[in-house]
Amino acid sequence: MRHKSIVVLTGAGISSESGIATFRGSGGLWENRRVEELASPRGFAVYPELVHRFYNGRRRQMLSPSIRPNAAHHALAELESGFPGRFLLVTQNIDDLHERSGSVKVIHLHGELLKKRCAHCGDVESTKADLAVTDTCRACGRNGGMRPHVVWFGEMPLRMEEIHAALRCCDLFVAIGTSGNVYPAAGFVDAAIAAGARTVELNLEPSAVESAFEEKIYGNASRIVPQFARTLLA
Repeated sequence: MRHKSIVVLTGAGISSESGIATFRGSGGLWENRRVEELASPRGFAVYPELVHRFYNGRRRQMLSPSIRPNAAHHALAELESGFPGRFLLVTQNIDDLHERSGSVKVIHLHGELLKKRCAHCGDVESTKADLAVTDTCRACGRNGGMRPHVVWFGEMPLRMEEIHAALRCCDLFVAIGTSGNVYPAAGFVDAAIAAGARTVELNLEPSAVESAFEEKIYGNASRIVPQFARTLLA
């Protein structure tokens, strides 16, 4: 089957094989605080130092030499470069493994850990360094507001209009390594179905929305994604 427009959604399952940790302790706690409590505007307002320690740890781990794109990341980059039609990769992950593997047409709907944003003026810039409450914004000169450029609980995901525009036009939607528990991403399959697209789930195990998919392939992403990408390029 020849496709003209592909939208791919990736989740934590594709990066876990590269060693990206969730930093969730027992019972979803980190330093005796619920992760959901820290990853929120209120958490940053009340515990800014703790929030920075949490994300600084994640950033350092992501920048470790041991963390590298795996075969699934590379397969998607090759699919993008070899596919003659429209292609968009939407990821829930805040790491840069897709970009490191060569992907270009990428939307991080939950933000990017290697960027920081000023809560006062909204200026965004790249960073690989730890963040602190004393950091000063390059744009407005205020301090205390520099935060990770990630979407927290209670905040809207990024670039949703672009994503929905692509979903309305796609004829193939593929979800890789997603749990199906996090909205609005879990609802993308419904938007693709409404557009008449073929829908495929590639996952380690069935997601919470697996019944919505026309086709399902289960196994390690590093094995099944390259196989599936090859069939699309054949």
